[in-house]
Amino acid sequence: MRSSNESLAPVLYLPHGAGPLPLLGDKNHESLIAFLRGISQTIREPAAILTISAHWEEPRATITSPSQPKIIYDYSGFPPQAYEIQYPAVGSSKLAQEIFDLLERNAIEARLDEQRGYDHGMYVPLKLMYPDAKIPCLQLSLLKNLLPAEHIDLGKSLASLRKKNVLIVGSGMSFHNLRLFSRPEIDSHKKSIAFDDWLIDTCTNATLTSSERENRLIAWEKAPYARHCHPREEHLLPLQVCFGVASAETPTANVIFNEDFMGARITGLQW
Repeated sequence: MRSSNESLAPVLYLPHGAGPLPLLGDKNHESLIAFLRGISQTIREPAAILTISAHWEEPRATITSPSQPKIIYDYSGFPPQAYEIQYPAVGSSKLAQEIFDLLERNAIEARLDEQRGYDHGMYVPLKLMYPDAKIPCLQLSLLKNLLPAEHIDLGKSLASLRKKNVLIVGSGMSFHNLRLFSRPEIDSHKKSIAFDDWLIDTCTNATLTSSERENRLIAWEKAPYARHCHPREEHLLPLQVCFGVASAETPTANVIFNEDFMGARITGLQW
């Protein structure tokens, strides 16, 4: 007989790499590619997937609702094959409406978007995780205000989706300073490790209460070298959403990826 937590779908915070490069076999991404390809073997197949991508911000929480979302090539300067990538996963208007209702019920202003497609923060990791594209997929936007507390609340309102076997994926990067990627600056690497150590402790330390953990994530700018690692926080906010989703049932995360990537330390987490 499963425990209550075992009956819940997992919540994942994943690094999605640089643009489409993981799907182009880039050598710098070999370890990340192998990690993303292996995740689906460690969890049961979800009924649907909801992705919170670092690459979509709206004034209010917005949910994709088309039945067959298009691909958005939201990058430039890559080889021609980067603009031929497809991920033909269907959407779900029923689930989109359910998410809308959950948000509104929790006093979070929401909107359905019947035109918005999948951005690379969604289809890059999912094409590696579930290449057959047979699982219905939706995206949920970040909020343009970038307030961590509101993103945690956004996640809390979605917690019941786990009981319906909806896999929730926060797609970002635990280090995201584009100016410093692939530069041989030892101090920058050390700073990324200091922030990474803080992040792992915040998310996995079982001696912290859920309230202490939440307060740390809200005040993340106080972490060591926080703004060095995230000059802008859009790649960290999907983690706050994930924590919010998981906080009631499984507030303590497990580290599932922790490696150097293009001169910085990056982490993936599972609740």
